[in-house]
Amino acid sequence: MSSSTDLMIELHSDHARALWGFALRLTGGDRAHAEDVVQETLLRAWRDRDILQSTTAGARAWLFTVARRLVIDEWRSSRSQREVLAAEPPEAAVPAAADGLLEGWLVSDALARLSTEHRQVLVLCYFGSRSVAEAAQELGIPPGTVKSRTHYALRSLRLVLEEMGVTR
Repeated sequence: MSSSTDLMIELHSDHARALWGFALRLTGGDRAHAEDVVQETLLRAWRDRDILQSTTAGARAWLFTVARRLVIDEWRSSRSQREVLAAEPPEAAVPAAADGLLEGWLVSDALARLSTEHRQVLVLCYFGSRSVAEAAQELGIPPGTVKSRTHYALRSLRLVLEEMGVTR
């Protein structure tokens, strides 16, 4: 049986680079903050032997989830420290911009991991609001191919997001 140190070294070598990039995007490019997030995430993994012994995909999903939650929890706690009392409530509630920004980064990162064909149909059909016929014409492929690629692209995207620790 491997020691915790050996398992931690293996976990670090398998996931540290991807975790660092993910944390850097979550922190808006703040390298020091990203280092803190990665360090805290790996410290929590060190304390949980089950994570050290889990499969590569399971460990990565756990690490990404912990990092994302650390950033969100920190953002929420700092937001509460900036709140001030007002005599009257504001006109309209403003949606949390950080949540949308984090989701955008996650989707962008996940899309980058898809094949070119899958990424093309998703970008055209979902983000470009093209119909199947318009996407087929633009890509020079039959409409049925656009439909099947879209189906498989969404499945792949869901798997990539799950690997990154995003669950809904």
